[in-house]
Amino acid sequence: MKKPIPILIGLFLVSLQFMYAQGSPDYTGGLKFKLNEDGSKYLRVISWAQIQANYNMDESFDANGNENSNLNFNLRRARILMFAQINKDFLILTHFGLNSLTSSTLSPTGKGDGSQLFFHDVWAQYNLGTDHVAGGGLHYFNGISRLNNQSTLNMMTMDNNRQSWATIGLSDQFARHLGIFLKGKFNKLQYRLAINDASVSTLDSRTAVSGGDAVYNGRANLGSKEAGKTYAGYFDYNFLDQESNFLPYKVGSYLGGKKVFNIGVGFFLHPKGSIIDSGTLVAPNLEGENVSIFAVDAFYDTPLGEDGSAITAYAVYQNSDYGKNYLFSAYGTGSMVYGHVGYVFKGDLNKTRYQPYVSYGTHSYDAVNDNRSTLGIGMNAYMSGHNSKLTLEYKNQQFGTIDANTISLQAMIYL
Repeated sequence: MKKPIPILIGLFLVSLQFMYAQGSPDYTGGLKFKLNEDGSKYLRVISWAQIQANYNMDESFDANGNENSNLNFNLRRARILMFAQINKDFLILTHFGLNSLTSSTLSPTGKGDGSQLFFHDVWAQYNLGTDHVAGGGLHYFNGISRLNNQSTLNMMTMDNNRQSWATIGLSDQFARHLGIFLKGKFNKLQYRLAINDASVSTLDSRTAVSGGDAVYNGRANLGSKEAGKTYAGYFDYNFLDQESNFLPYKVGSYLGGKKVFNIGVGFFLHPKGSIIDSGTLVAPNLEGENVSIFAVDAFYDTPLGEDGSAITAYAVYQNSDYGKNYLFSAYGTGSMVYGHVGYVFKGDLNKTRYQPYVSYGTHSYDAVNDNRSTLGIGMNAYMSGHNSKLTLEYKNQQFGTIDANTISLQAMIYL
């Protein structure tokens, strides 16, 4: 089972020539349909796909004791995003697609849950003067950190740091909440604030037990009056070039296209979002536990000279309180430190450019003595910036008895 490793590396190298023909060095902003002569009324459409081959270096077995295949394929993302303006004072955005379609989520007729398209975002927004906007709907104006607002179009690492999407599936629908938001800027300080409805359903469907740890399903058990709202915000100061805040999706790497240095702080609050049972086996007594998450982060991206080389660096500290000794999947009450750094080698901007990178994160939990650690080492090959790229990554995760090692090759194109 060692052959797939050199095969994945070989595909990464051989595919460069093929993929370059598919790239578009003259890409200038996607498919934009002008509805008037000056282009102030328009419809813009963006489409992207990420396809992965993942080689699990560790043995695993199914429920019948049969060894699982080490090499598997994954349609990681297939998305379409559209937004339109017919008046400068308002905008509507629609974003739909699917995620992580694998042999386990495929269905015979394409009608299974894993095969279905769903709305990621649908919101409308209105300008409140030059630099401030209010809106509402199913939106991605999140709090906490830059990575909790990460775009999936231009990540430097193969995927986002999982713990940074800190509420995904717990109080929201795939990192999106249903509510209202306010965003804008005061000179170099950008902000986003939101008040949302918490989702009644949650991935954490466990039952709170007497004297046990917190469970994140307060809305379902305590009702909308006590646990129905969440509050989020993120503020970042742009010391150098100003980033666009037209859309909520934060750029992962500018590849030297901007000189950016930002420091940000953010939060997420869900009063009584979690519950504990302070009663007995005979007489349960559910009590709400407040969920609060705070983070501070820094992002740096700059060209190094005139030869096309560039550096991207990011670091975040996040403190998470999901309730007493909360631990579920990747999330838990405790603290996290995460960072990554990448370097783009010098080269012609219209030809293939390479970017090695490394990422590392450590997460401590109140519930256990062990820390979760993740290490990623990868290489991006950009044929047309983020519009056409290949990524090869080795990732290791250690936590308790888990010591998982994966090598992945991803092809991505977006137009």
